[in-house]
Amino acid sequence: MIMTIQKKIPCVIMRGGTSRGTYFLANDLPREWEKRKEILTAAMGSGDPLQVNGVGGGNSLTSKAAIISRSTDPDADIDYLFAQVSIEQNEVDITPSCGNILSGAAPLAIEYGLVTANDGETRVRVKNVNTNTLIEVVVQTPNGFVEYEGDATIDGVPGSGAPILLKFFDVCGTKTGELLPTGSARDTFDGVEVSCVDAAMPMVLIPAQSLGVKGSESKQELDANSELLQKIESIRLQASLKMGLGDATGKVIPKVGLLSVPQFGGTITSRYFVPQNCHTSHSVTGAICVSVSCMLPGSVAYDLITPQTSNQQSIVVEHPSGKIDLLLEGSFENNTLDIKSAGLMRTARMLFKGEVHIPAKVWDESKIA
Repeated sequence: MIMTIQKKIPCVIMRGGTSRGTYFLANDLPREWEKRKEILTAAMGSGDPLQVNGVGGGNSLTSKAAIISRSTDPDADIDYLFAQVSIEQNEVDITPSCGNILSGAAPLAIEYGLVTANDGETRVRVKNVNTNTLIEVVVQTPNGFVEYEGDATIDGVPGSGAPILLKFFDVCGTKTGELLPTGSARDTFDGVEVSCVDAAMPMVLIPAQSLGVKGSESKQELDANSELLQKIESIRLQASLKMGLGDATGKVIPKVGLLSVPQFGGTITSRYFVPQNCHTSHSVTGAICVSVSCMLPGSVAYDLITPQTSNQQSIVVEHPSGKIDLLLEGSFENNTLDIKSAGLMRTARMLFKGEVHIPAKVWDESKIA
């Protein structure tokens, strides 16, 4: 009998923000992207709603991956490529990004020696390969080691951890090249006024009341509303075409934000769809997009808030698990919205470090460059 040995690949599983994913070093994977897709879906156990044959959790928030490497960009220390791994299909989407998984990338780079840690805290300049943008990440590194434990808390994650500070630059037009990819602050689809905005994440922002809901419902209530989900998807598909993103059928962008007035002292309430169901909390990039929209006169978000006048805009986005706080640096002058950066705090925790095993047939190194 011929023995077939499974392929072992170095891997770290981390919680980053309100997501969980597998993290790989680029050098541990083949260069060919199609082969990388096969490896990621095999590692996660895609093709099964439970992902029982892999390390995915059967949820879009836990079926994620990050590929990290030293950057050749003089303005960055590391490159970060995010991959949304499909659960029921053997597909991988690298068109979106993920700020939650990003929060684990800088600690991982320090752990693996891609970045030298300072005593106290370490700044890591991250190039997001998905969007070709830069993010500055500050990691707590007392005595030159990554600290995961601390008193910082984020809604949607039990317990507390050491704060990881993220500052996103060049957030406007990250995918389409335009903050308002349709050329207007408002568009109408199926008789509903929406705002199509591209800031960190291309989104279709919809006033909740225009679809017959309050916008403060739980994830479970919204996910059970099949009529609502059909309306949202119809609008999303039409908006995607007008935004220049093409046919969004089976794709995860643009995302949808169902917006309403705040209930607990925040700036705005958002229910973020990913896109066929509601996020248990909120994505980082989606929260940036919603926050930028709050500064944009004419947008549907602007109608729901009390406008601020400071060039530093503190925005609190309420979501099903609590809230997410953001600080935008920018201004609206001469009919132009100038966003210099978007900052927020996350936490992360290393859960597992070792090797993920995949079937040998998925990666035969003798046949792969």
